[in-house]
Amino acid sequence: MNAGPERTMASTDIQTGVIIEEEAAKPPTGIGPMQRREMRLAYGMLSPTFLIVLLIVMGPLLANFWISFKPVQLGDLRPATPIANERLRGKAEAVGDTVTIEYRLRNSSKDNAISDVTLTDTLPAGLAFGDIDERCSLSGQELACRLGDFPGGHRERLRLEATAEQAFLDNPTNPRDSAPTMIGQSKNVLTNFEFTLDNFRRIFDSDEFWGVLRVSIYYTIFGTAGALILGLFAAQLLNTAFPGRGVVRGLFLFPYVAPVIAVAFTWVVLLDPFSGTLNSILQQTGVVTEPINFFGQRSVPVHFLGLTFEFPIALTTVIAFEAWRYFPLSFLFILARMQSISSDMYEAAEIDGATPLQQFWYISLPQLIGILSVLFLLRFIWTFNKFDDIFLLTGGGAGTRTLTVDVYEQGFAGSHLGAGAAVAVVVFFVLLLFATLFFKYSPKDE
Repeated sequence: MNAGPERTMASTDIQTGVIIEEEAAKPPTGIGPMQRREMRLAYGMLSPTFLIVLLIVMGPLLANFWISFKPVQLGDLRPATPIANERLRGKAEAVGDTVTIEYRLRNSSKDNAISDVTLTDTLPAGLAFGDIDERCSLSGQELACRLGDFPGGHRERLRLEATAEQAFLDNPTNPRDSAPTMIGQSKNVLTNFEFTLDNFRRIFDSDEFWGVLRVSIYYTIFGTAGALILGLFAAQLLNTAFPGRGVVRGLFLFPYVAPVIAVAFTWVVLLDPFSGTLNSILQQTGVVTEPINFFGQRSVPVHFLGLTFEFPIALTTVIAFEAWRYFPLSFLFILARMQSISSDMYEAAEIDGATPLQQFWYISLPQLIGILSVLFLLRFIWTFNKFDDIFLLTGGGAGTRTLTVDVYEQGFAGSHLGAGAAVAVVVFFVLLLFATLFFKYSPKDE
């Protein structure tokens, strides 16, 4: 249907009496001046909040990137500082006795130099000083020394010879009552603008890093899949009504809400090779002849169909712990999604003769794809970043060392903070790559 003619308004020119047709006023389009002012005001009021959130989120991330390009070790967290230890040598018992005030000076850093070092101190009254170090000057009781530069690991002793006078004997003063003050300038490796790729070369040139990366991927994929499968099974089991269902649901949450130190200790005790319950049962039933060190043995030989391969026993046990501890989270989300599915769909499927397996495969599972995808993303990220579980169970030994454990080993156990930060950067980019692929190819809820 063709659009009608545009509406017009008629008006008459007073002088000429000619009727003039004008187009009808149209409603305003776009953003008006008032709306623009309100929008600017809203953004101005919210900008402090946005800035604070941005600093909280991006601050630690940027700091980690910064450190990863620095040749920084654990000892470099404190800048090099000059240190003085003062003591009085000799004992003045009569006027004219000689005593020595000795300063033991050193650079706190073995590598970094300190420039323009100065020493100031208030000396005891009643001591007459003779010749002093040419770098020092004495004004009354105030000592000032310009000691120059201290290279890394520098140590020296500064001695001042003095003669005791009656005033000192009447009021003996310990030089340590007035602590010396030392000032110097040193470069801080964390704040300068010298960068290096040595940290990344250190980790990528190591054969151990690639093995740790493989273990991390293996641990994350199977730990995440195990938690989702157990959660799906538990949700399917508890989606039907039966007496005591509420109590069972509460018990299923125990692994997730219990303190990690408690459940980790319980697993270590139960799987202990000498006094553990599981090893005792396996030996008494004849399944094994010798106890298995589940958390301390890297692998065991397995014979299957004439083939022999090494089964990673410690890593598999840690994965089982991961799946057991975190399946309740998946269980809660999956159960909530199941209960939102209309029962009419299942009733119609039963009328059509569908088996329970067919109902699950063609009705439940397509409805759960969305929540399973989200859970897989979250659990993958959390498991890949998991540190405490592995560290409490194995300490990263027996083939269970992941990238997060490697961050601790490089940064703190090995005192190479730069290398530890570089490993953390690798973790970030691995997760960023995974998240990008996930959002591009993940299935959507039907």
